[in-house]
Amino acid sequence: MIGKMPKLGLIAAVGFFMLDQFIKVLVVGPLGLTYEGAEREVLPIFMLRNLHNPGVSLGFLRVSPDHSWMLVVLTGVIACAVLVWMWREANRTDQFALGMIAGGALGNIVDRVRLGYVQDYADLHFGGWSPFLTFNLADAAITVGVLILLARALLVRDKPRIEPSEVENSNA
Repeated sequence: MIGKMPKLGLIAAVGFFMLDQFIKVLVVGPLGLTYEGAEREVLPIFMLRNLHNPGVSLGFLRVSPDHSWMLVVLTGVIACAVLVWMWREANRTDQFALGMIAGGALGNIVDRVRLGYVQDYADLHFGGWSPFLTFNLADAAITVGVLILLARALLVRDKPRIEPSEVENSNA
C-alpha cells in the first residue's frame, strides 16, 4: 500500500541531489580543477581532487564506457526501488535516510549519463593514511543513509502502534 507523500524524504532527495551537482560544477569550474588529477589542499586532512570514476562504488568494478549504460540501468532500478520503499515507509527518519540514498543515486546517475563517469572530488586523509578512496557528496549521502537504516533496524525498537479499536475493546 502506498502511503501519503513522504515530504521529508523528497526534500532530502532533491536537496542532496542539487547540492551534489552544485559542488561537482564548483570543483571542476570556479575552483579550477579542470583536468583529471588536478588537486587543491583545503585543510591538512582534506583535499579536493578531480577524479573520474568509471567504476561502481568507490572505484570498484571498473566498467568500460561502452558498458556504462548497464550501471545507469542498474542504479536506476535500485533508485526506483528506494523511492517506492520511501513512499511506503511511515517512519520519517527512515524516509529521510531513503531520500539521502535516492538523491545520491540520482546524482551519480546524472554524472554517468552526462559525463560517462562519476565525478569524485573529496579526499579525506590523515598523513599518509586515507581511510576512504576519493568520493563525492552523492557517495556520502548513500553511505550515511544506509548506515541510518542499519542503525535503526539493529538498535532502535519502535513501540507497537495500538489501533483505536484495540483500546475500545480493552475498556469494554
